[in-house]
Amino acid sequence: MQTTILTVDDEEMIRELLVTALSREGYRCFQAGSSEEARTVLNAAKVDLVLLDIMMPGRSGVDVLKDIKALNSEIVVLMVTAISDMETAMRCIHLGADDYILKPFDIERVLLTIRNSLEKQRLLVENREYQANLERKVEEQTGQIRMAMEELNQTYDHTLTALVRALDAREKETGSHSERVMNYTILLAEMMGIAEPELGIMARGALLHDIGKIGISDNILLKPARLDDAEWIEMKRHPQLGYDILSGIRFLKGAAEMVYAHHERFDGTGYPNRLAGSSIPLGSRIFALVDTLDAMTSDRPYRKALPFEAVTDEIKRCTGSQFDPDIARIFRSISRAQWEDAGKYRFNGR
Repeated sequence: MQTTILTVDDEEMIRELLVTALSREGYRCFQAGSSEEARTVLNAAKVDLVLLDIMMPGRSGVDVLKDIKALNSEIVVLMVTAISDMETAMRCIHLGADDYILKPFDIERVLLTIRNSLEKQRLLVENREYQANLERKVEEQTGQIRMAMEELNQTYDHTLTALVRALDAREKETGSHSERVMNYTILLAEMMGIAEPELGIMARGALLHDIGKIGISDNILLKPARLDDAEWIEMKRHPQLGYDILSGIRFLKGAAEMVYAHHERFDGTGYPNRLAGSSIPLGSRIFALVDTLDAMTSDRPYRKALPFEAVTDEIKRCTGSQFDPDIARIFRSISRAQWEDAGKYRFNGR
C-alpha cells in the first residue's frame, strides 16, 4: 500500500519542494498551508506521516501535533524547525513527535529521516501485533485447558497425564520426566508423613509443574544455545503462566500454588517472588529436591546422566541454600532402590 505523507507549512515554496521530492520517491502526497487545511486532510484521508512546521500563523505546529496525536497516535510526525527554535522542537518530542528536521534542510537527509521514521513505526506496530497475537493465543489455549479440565472433573487423571506427556515431548524431555517427578514427590511426601488430600495436591502440582511453558515461544523453549537476558526473562514467566492456567480450576487450586513457587529457593534467591524458608509452599520445597534428582540422573543434550551418588553430593552441598535442610535429611534417608522403584527408572552406576 502506498505511503501517504502530509506536508504542513505556511510557505508554499517549501511545500512544493517537499511534495516534488516525495512524489518522486513514490509517496502519495498532500499539502496544507494552515492548521485548518491540515485538519481537513487528516479527516478525509488516511495519513501515515506528517511533516509539520513549528512556526505557523494562527495555531502553531505544537497545537497541530496535539491534534494529530489525539486523532491517531500511530501517525508519524516530523517537526520542521529553525535551529533557533530547538527548545520547542525538543518539547514536541516529549509531546509525541517522532523526530525533527532543521531548516534549511538537505532534501536527501529529509528523505532518509522519513524512511527511518516509517521503518521504526512499522516495527513498533508489528511488535504490538505480535504481542497481541501471542497473548490471545495463550488466552485461548488457557481457556481451552480450563474448559477441558472442568468438564472432566474427577475423571481427569489420564487426560492430565497425556497432556503432560505432550508438553514433555514438545520440550524434548527425557522419557516421562513429569511423571517421574510426580512419583518421586509422592515417595518423599509419604516418607514425611503427608497423607491425602495434601498428597494428591502435591502429586498434581509435580505432574503439572511446567504447564506454563505452553505459553512460551518454541524459539525460546527449544533454543539449543544459551538464552540471552530478554529470552531468560520470558522463560521465567512460566511459573506465573502455569499458575494462571491452573488457579481458575477448582480442584487444581492447591497444585497451582505449588506450580507458582516451584523455582523458589530456600535462601530466597529463586523466582518469581524470592520467597524464602517456610514461606515457600511445602510441596514446592519437596519438588526442588526431586526435580534435581531427575535432572541429574537423566541424559541431557550437553551431558550424560550422572550417577545417584552425584545427586546426594549435590544435595548435601546445596542444603540450606537451594534446599530445605529438614526435607533434604529425609531425602538422603531414602535408598537408591526406593527412588528407582518409584520412578520406574534405573540410575547410572552401581
